[in-house]
Amino acid sequence: MKAIRSYRIPLSAGALSLLLAVVATPSSALSSNAPGTRRAAYSQRSGAVARKAPIVIGHRGASGYRPEHTLASYRLAIELGADFIEPDLVSTRDHVLVARHENEISTTTDVEDHPEFADRRTTKVIDGIEVTGWFTEDFTLAELQTLRATERLPDIRPANTAFDGLYKIPTLQQVIDLAKRRHVGIYPETKHPTYFDGIGLSLEEPLVATLRANGYRGERAPVYIQSFEVANLKDLNTMTQLSLVQLVNDTGQPYDFVVSGDPRTYADLITRRGLAQISNYAEGIGTNKTLIVPWDEQNRLEAPTRLVQRAHRANLLVHAWTFRNENEFLPADFQSGNPSSPVFVQAYGDAPAEYRLFFRLGVDGVFSDNPDTAVAVRAAFFGDRVRARPAA
Repeated sequence: MKAIRSYRIPLSAGALSLLLAVVATPSSALSSNAPGTRRAAYSQRSGAVARKAPIVIGHRGASGYRPEHTLASYRLAIELGADFIEPDLVSTRDHVLVARHENEISTTTDVEDHPEFADRRTTKVIDGIEVTGWFTEDFTLAELQTLRATERLPDIRPANTAFDGLYKIPTLQQVIDLAKRRHVGIYPETKHPTYFDGIGLSLEEPLVATLRANGYRGERAPVYIQSFEVANLKDLNTMTQLSLVQLVNDTGQPYDFVVSGDPRTYADLITRRGLAQISNYAEGIGTNKTLIVPWDEQNRLEAPTRLVQRAHRANLLVHAWTFRNENEFLPADFQSGNPSSPVFVQAYGDAPAEYRLFFRLGVDGVFSDNPDTAVAVRAAFFGDRVRARPAA
């Protein structure tokens, strides 16, 4: 399949003016009949309906304020207004699904401080990359429960380190229990599904069984299941009617393609043909935000691409990731302060401007480390078009 053409177009003065106008213009200033100001929210199974305000997904909870993938982080995300909370899922040795960004846990737990587990440190090849550390699949759930979570980005989020050692690793069931009590949706990601299949700890079967046991059935259930791989989403499409989302990065290819020898890359998945194929098994795409608005080599914004429009024409939702408040994660256009300052990367930039840009471009959801910022900007931008929280 022919790769999609590059969208890294130098931003002309005219395009820059247009982009800045898009960021700055308040939603109330737009006529509902003006070209490009009305878009539809799309459902892979039910067709187009009038566009509503985008959903806010608490990315690993409220990970801008608490160590990620902890019940405290998820709980805070809900309190800050997130519509969905996102657990990344890996397996324990006794085949229980738990919430961790990676199966290697040395950067997100205090496992190094547990001498009883010193002999578990090992080197493995995960998705073609050699990784050394401690891995969830080498621990039973009971053993993992003796560990405590730590902040993954202490240099950027030093305030979060105050919570190191307070929280356990939650199971999928605990995340579901919290979501159902608080009436929000869940947005689980299967991490490294090919790898876990290869060691006899498949993620799909226990995920579907757990969701079904908790009453999540059909496309209207407040659940999206996401993956960077393709084969496991196609498998899930035969196992459940819950909504599926194909994750798409700005480089590389799905690891199951690497294993099978499929030469297609993520760029191929977002061509018109690729999006049409995704619509056969998924309801949406979860895309790196730079595929919607690229950054140049100086991390400055370039002209927006047509990805949102192409995906909508393919009857796919578009959820963009990841939105964070710190300068470290913002394009240079929205950074604030003195770059030579030792705390520049930690300082907040103009994150609201980034949200407004993407809301203007028509995304259907945003993954946010700071759900309160996303919710506040959404309320100002969309007003009474903000959707009610999912019924869980």
